[in-house]
Amino acid sequence: MPLYKRKPYPLVENPTDLSSDELVFQVRYTGEVFRDYTEYASRIHLYRNRVWTCKVTGKSNLTYEEALVSEQKAIEKVQQFPSELIAPVLRDVQFSMLKLNDLVSKISAKLQECMPVGSELHGRKNNRIYPCKIMKVLADEADKTQYQVAWLDKEKKVTGNEVVDGDDLIKKRLPYSRDVLKSFIRESTYRSVPWVLHEELAQKHGISIDPPEEIAFKMSVTDKKRKRKDENELDNLNEKLVNTKSKVKGIYRQRKYVGKFDSKHDEPKFPIDDLLVHPAPDDPDLAQRPSPSRSFKIPMDSVGDFLMVWDFCCSFGKLLQLSPFSLDDFENALCCKESYVVLIVETHAALFNLLINDDEEFLSAIQRNKRKPKVTLIKWAEYLCDFLEMVGTAEFSSHRSTIRRGYYGLLDVGPKLEILRELVARVLETGIFKENLDEFIKERQTPVTTNKEETLSDSRKKESKDCNMLSNGMQATEGHGVGFQASNSTELATQHNGAIEYVDLTLSKSRKENSMTEKVDSEVAAGGMNLSSKKGLQKVETNDNKDISEERRLRQRKQFLRREMEKRIIRTSPLGKDRYHHRYYFFRGDSRIYVESSDSTQWGYYSRKDELDSFMGTLNCKGIRERALKKELEHYYGKICKRIQKKLKEDKAVVEEADVRRSARIRAPPKDNPALAFLKYVNKLK
Repeated sequence: MPLYKRKPYPLVENPTDLSSDELVFQVRYTGEVFRDYTEYASRIHLYRNRVWTCKVTGKSNLTYEEALVSEQKAIEKVQQFPSELIAPVLRDVQFSMLKLNDLVSKISAKLQECMPVGSELHGRKNNRIYPCKIMKVLADEADKTQYQVAWLDKEKKVTGNEVVDGDDLIKKRLPYSRDVLKSFIRESTYRSVPWVLHEELAQKHGISIDPPEEIAFKMSVTDKKRKRKDENELDNLNEKLVNTKSKVKGIYRQRKYVGKFDSKHDEPKFPIDDLLVHPAPDDPDLAQRPSPSRSFKIPMDSVGDFLMVWDFCCSFGKLLQLSPFSLDDFENALCCKESYVVLIVETHAALFNLLINDDEEFLSAIQRNKRKPKVTLIKWAEYLCDFLEMVGTAEFSSHRSTIRRGYYGLLDVGPKLEILRELVARVLETGIFKENLDEFIKERQTPVTTNKEETLSDSRKKESKDCNMLSNGMQATEGHGVGFQASNSTELATQHNGAIEYVDLTLSKSRKENSMTEKVDSEVAAGGMNLSSKKGLQKVETNDNKDISEERRLRQRKQFLRREMEKRIIRTSPLGKDRYHHRYYFFRGDSRIYVESSDSTQWGYYSRKDELDSFMGTLNCKGIRERALKKELEHYYGKICKRIQKKLKEDKAVVEEADVRRSARIRAPPKDNPALAFLKYVNKLK
């Protein structure tokens, strides 16, 4: 079950007195049933927030449904954990005070040195190597571990027994990865530091459930603190749910009876939750939402991995020493059946080289096979086989023989992307990447902080300037300086109980100029404009010009800071969600708007300007999600349209060239075909 703030979260008990014809609301992925819509809506709102953690893998910042899917996949991997290693590992886990990474390292090192009973491996006998199985672990006086083994034939039948030294046994690589071991430990325990096994699991394998006195005392103190903290968090969560429920209930009632209220104060305040927005009589008609295109060459269940891997390689190209490439080229390269495609080879080589520099497990894997610590483009497939062997999952093992024979291109696109996804996940765990990520975050925070500071400083300057202008204007009116009438002044100030209230009476620029011109003309005609009034008028005009130039400078500065923040984007986040929680993405270097369904099973895209315009016309700004989504789309609208226009021109030029060549009966060489542009890829950062 997914965790909320690292703690299990109880589900709502379903009512037992439901009738067969009663209408209820049910949460699809938990099975919870609600009679009241407001309770259902508040619970759905909580489940869709990214506050959940996968219990097995420890991944955080997930929705409830995403955490459930992550748990299911992780449990499938945990079930592949070797049965003969379960008991030895659980003994080391029980009541351990180590952190998870340290505990995993300790267990792995121990199992490498001391092989458990039931392990099948190879041993030396009469200067030859035979398969054997460990029957018993012994220890002699010299602290050397000895083993009683059963020698096996080709059919794995026992041919004899013998006691051998540990040095005579050929150690095999552990048949699991660090991630699988971490998931196994999390799945087997209900608390951490000290780690405590589930009672039934401990009794099944004969492991004591009584902690030592020292650890028992620490556990009691920690449990009391955790209990108080959990109670406070639960109270806060219940209070939050009650507030959400009352808010949703109030909005729902207001929206249900909208149009019957005479007072403006009785109407709902927009924006509200999108699912509660219903068309009112005075609302404009919204167009029907266009269906996104789904013409991917990539299988639908692999599109998410496809976009993630491409975005990662482009975002961290400098760190990987990998030149960026277009999404279309990446798609065509993956679908190509040739085994040596430069774009694919360079991508794998860049990821492998980073792992070699900062992943001890991968480095030891290639050293075991006597590979050089530098991936060459000719032998890249050998490093790929070493990586798949290191991961050790059954699905990857089935592809090793195909790749080793030189037929990588014959793999389906799905397995290719699964391998790349696993590679990216390993890179994300390396120290080099984490250090560089910290630097990227600092670089991104610089323009963000600068923007906030400058905005705050500008607002303070503006307030100070407004106060000075007000006081100067009042003094000028009281004296005999330049005296514009109050109706034509920029701001009117009235004094009430010692406080100054500002009423904005700003005129348009043309009205200001006309007013000033008429005043000057009238005074010149009367011959009454003195020198002081001329200077005062010039001063006002100079101040107006300064204000215009200052506003322009501030606007350009904000645009510059926004561009700098966009250059330093670490990962592509959704632009927003629509009322049904479908997510929308705009990737740098591509011209399409991608749509991901709320359950992450379907993908689509809009690639034409008319589709984008039609879609934006269907967004209802009375809803919270669609209002925010439309605002983001409007911000990127110009950039998206430019890219769409550029893509259309390129496609049109290609079609026209093809028509000319066809009419002239000239066959275009393969390199001129846009579908084969990926073959010309060159890694300039290598």
